[in-house]
Amino acid sequence: MRGSFPGLCLALLAAERCARLCTIIHYVLSGQYVWFWLTVSCLVPGYAAQLLSALWFRADGHQPRCCLLVLHALQLGIWKRYWDVLQMARKARGNGITRELLMQQGDASVLRLLEALLQSLPHVLLQAYVFVAVDHTDLFPGVSAGLSLLSLAWALVSYSRSMCLLKPGHLYLPATALLCLLLWRTGMLGTRVLALVLFARLYSYWVFAVVGIHWLVMSFWLVAQQTDIVTAPCHWRLFNCLLGAIYVFCYINVRPGPSKLRVGVFYAVS
Repeated sequence: MRGSFPGLCLALLAAERCARLCTIIHYVLSGQYVWFWLTVSCLVPGYAAQLLSALWFRADGHQPRCCLLVLHALQLGIWKRYWDVLQMARKARGNGITRELLMQQGDASVLRLLEALLQSLPHVLLQAYVFVAVDHTDLFPGVSAGLSLLSLAWALVSYSRSMCLLKPGHLYLPATALLCLLLWRTGMLGTRVLALVLFARLYSYWVFAVVGIHWLVMSFWLVAQQTDIVTAPCHWRLFNCLLGAIYVFCYINVRPGPSKLRVGVFYAVS
């Protein structure tokens, strides 16, 4: 499982992208240009993760070569990172896990989670709305929404796994634990997405008011916790606002130490 984990991440990422491409082509061929443009627009936020990946490559000493820039322009920068991790894991087989490999895995998982939250999550909401609320029975939006949901849940699991590996002692999560985490994340995200889609179908634009109130409550709660990951005041406010929007859908632990109380408060409020 340890050596095949980057390959599994790549396979799931490829399946999600293929389903998304098929959905875009389907909208074009069926003349549904509104959904086509909305689906394409969901790709744009993913460039934030690609830009951060390119900057991290530069910070790590990689020269800004043309092929590397093209890969990031095509939104394949995260793919390259997982491919590099896969190659590094093969070379290190039998010699133990090096610190460099753990850091590369951590970078890839953080960037993949950011890309999934910025790109896959809006895509899931849009395709789920098309499939459920607009009474379209087309297969492509449903399959694409399902794979994006699974990919987002797996990105959260991969992030949790990487954080465990970076802790002293290198705690490896067994396959059963990863499966339980995946089921938990998928169920949590799936129910919230379905609830929002059904609410939007019944009450239309009022769904934005509900999401906005939830976002404000979560943002103020994060401010009250005094998270110190970001120290600059303006960046700290922006970080709490962005994380508050993420907390509308899922919980991410951003503070060291026991998190049972924070998780309990999150589910009580949500």
